[in-house]
Amino acid sequence: MIDVVIVDDEPPARARLRRLLADHADTRVTAECGDGASAVQTIEAAAPDLVLLDIQMPELDGFDVLQALEVPQLPEIIFVSAFDQYALRAFRVHALDYVVKPVEADRLAEALDHARRRLRDRQASSEAGVAGLLSDLSKDRPYWSRIPVRADGRVRVVDLTDVDWIGAADNYVSLHAGHREYLVRDTITQIEQRLDPAVFVRIHRSTIVRLDCILELLPDLHGDFQVRLKSGATLALSRTFRSRLEERFGRRL
Repeated sequence: MIDVVIVDDEPPARARLRRLLADHADTRVTAECGDGASAVQTIEAAAPDLVLLDIQMPELDGFDVLQALEVPQLPEIIFVSAFDQYALRAFRVHALDYVVKPVEADRLAEALDHARRRLRDRQASSEAGVAGLLSDLSKDRPYWSRIPVRADGRVRVVDLTDVDWIGAADNYVSLHAGHREYLVRDTITQIEQRLDPAVFVRIHRSTIVRLDCILELLPDLHGDFQVRLKSGATLALSRTFRSRLEERFGRRL
């Protein structure tokens, strides 16, 4: 049996996929999710063989779900899209399958056959394809406005307007939002690439700050500066990244 998780924010769309899958005796729907945050938790807990993953969802879209997953091996993925322009991007290049809404029985059957072949030979995992797809899409996807984090045993979506600064912490980055701190498994360079440079600026190899959270710059004994935020946090401004802050302010420090 192929254990399947359906992820779509529209109940009628989930119901349609469930009905179509009922015609395939070797598939079994083990869970359904209506949002990206619950999808991350469900996929990690259930470890399905296959996920039918909607792309357009509020808060976390399908690509965000994949980036947030922490699993030993990704399940096979069939993307579900209401807009064919996504299909025209990189799916076929990276050997990943998709179906366009409204999902037709024959097109889903074709995608399932593709998934069956890949499941029979897990050496041909879709992980490399997913990684390549996300890398290609990140070049022209919108900047992040929200980010999924793990907190209190759940996946929480943090609004980046609440984040004062971001710091590197080994294989994680820490998001500092007021008196709360959230850890995200990522590198600070990868996070920086998804942040709006008009809103956030990197001031150190291990630190990114939100520009409108800066209260003052304090010169130190070595001719460098400390950056004091409205929250009271004081962070080092390194010479390597000083020009970036000067560019944002439009003047030399």
